[in-house]
Amino acid sequence: MNEHSERTYEVRTHGCQMNVHDSERLAGLLEGAGYRRAPKGEQADVVVFNTCAVRENADNKLYGNLGQLAPKKAARPGMQIAVGGCLAQKDRDTIVRRAPWVDVVFGTHNIGSLPTLLERARVQQEAQVEILESLERFPSTLPTRRESAYAAWVSISVGCNNTCTFCIVPALRGKEKDRRPGDILAEIEALVAEGVIEITLLGQNVNAYGSDIGDREAFSKLLRACGAIEGLERVRFTSPHPRDFTDDVIAAMAETPNVMPQLHMPLQSGSDTILKAMRRSYRQERYLGIIEKVRAAMPHAAISTDIIVGFPGETEEDFEQTLHVVREARFANAFTFQYSKRPGTPAAEMDGQVPKAVVQERYDRLIALQEEISWEENIKQVGRTVEVLVAEGEGRKDDQTARLSGRAPDNRLVHFAPPATGPAPRPGDTATVTISYAAPHHLLAEAPAAGVRRTRAGDAWERRNTTPPAQPGVMLGMPSIGAPAPTPAPASASGCGCD
Repeated sequence: MNEHSERTYEVRTHGCQMNVHDSERLAGLLEGAGYRRAPKGEQADVVVFNTCAVRENADNKLYGNLGQLAPKKAARPGMQIAVGGCLAQKDRDTIVRRAPWVDVVFGTHNIGSLPTLLERARVQQEAQVEILESLERFPSTLPTRRESAYAAWVSISVGCNNTCTFCIVPALRGKEKDRRPGDILAEIEALVAEGVIEITLLGQNVNAYGSDIGDREAFSKLLRACGAIEGLERVRFTSPHPRDFTDDVIAAMAETPNVMPQLHMPLQSGSDTILKAMRRSYRQERYLGIIEKVRAAMPHAAISTDIIVGFPGETEEDFEQTLHVVREARFANAFTFQYSKRPGTPAAEMDGQVPKAVVQERYDRLIALQEEISWEENIKQVGRTVEVLVAEGEGRKDDQTARLSGRAPDNRLVHFAPPATGPAPRPGDTATVTISYAAPHHLLAEAPAAGVRRTRAGDAWERRNTTPPAQPGVMLGMPSIGAPAPTPAPASASGCGCD
């Protein structure tokens, strides 16, 4: 067993972007307490599960993973296991009862307590369960071990005030609580000073920002304020709610040069009947009207969405309405979910649960339609010249193909050939490429990149990967350096699907 100063950790993350960002904070807390990240392939002394309560069979997957660790822990004196996140908030004592070898259970409101709880469990030799019912402090004040040198998540709010019948997130993360605009902008400026050139504003219902501080235009003002930050090249946000998608937000997007021409806006269903049953506060006409306004203001914007198939009571006619919206909206991609019961949600008790075979058949039709549209929309990109922000880990086949990968301004994934001469761009640098081929989920630029712009972000990536500090990427509290993990490819789920 390692001495405490050398103890290693591993954080395993399940679920949405909020969990990904929370895991960066958990890593920062552990490194601040003297732990170091376990090398790949090595068993960690502390394993932390950051759980999701929304995904199907989330509890079974957790207990399966915990079961696999039980013999490893028995053979490794001093090893500790902690479970946090939404499932921990929901199941509490159940986790220790079903997996008594777990040392710590903590909730969504007290992630800052993890190092203390681990130490208390070690000293007292018994499981520590601490679940708070409301937020202790805004989590952005916690240390953060960011995963990227060039792009960062920035939380602007936590919690959600909506009551969608399929979603348990508000019960687990609480009512919406907004950060002060000055604190958000100070964090972004600190990130930019460290080399970050892309930020993603993050909230459970990101464009409702301002409801907690009494300013209905706070989100559009925040976007415009981001436009005034020198050195910040790309601004994105996720995930908005159609109810709060007002004209001032569209204007701010279109008029702020560093706000990217990309929008992820959950639809969930195209049927007004189902939207009402879901307690979604908009209808098909309103949703398509927003899409129309966005396209008028930003003709080349790429729009993506979330869709649930087979919600209780969904008829073939209801489903056809969803297909109608998909055809009209022409999404660049869609994250699609088959409805399944989530314990604790009103929808789980509704009449009219749709048979699995029917849900599957509808889901297959939706996927086929969206694949066709995604491909057609990507084909329109052929011949365009775009500036790609070179990414780390986006192209799974880059090594075999000798290509690089990154995201265009509209967030489309682009694989490209490096320049014919000179050094290859680093993650965080940008490359100017011309699209020559389109597939449903990616674009390809086969000719060598026409130009490479070396950036402060690329410099930051190089520093991190050549001269790592004693505690890489960790700063105490806000401001801190940062980055989201690579944006999921369109074939995977964007998050919990609850926005």
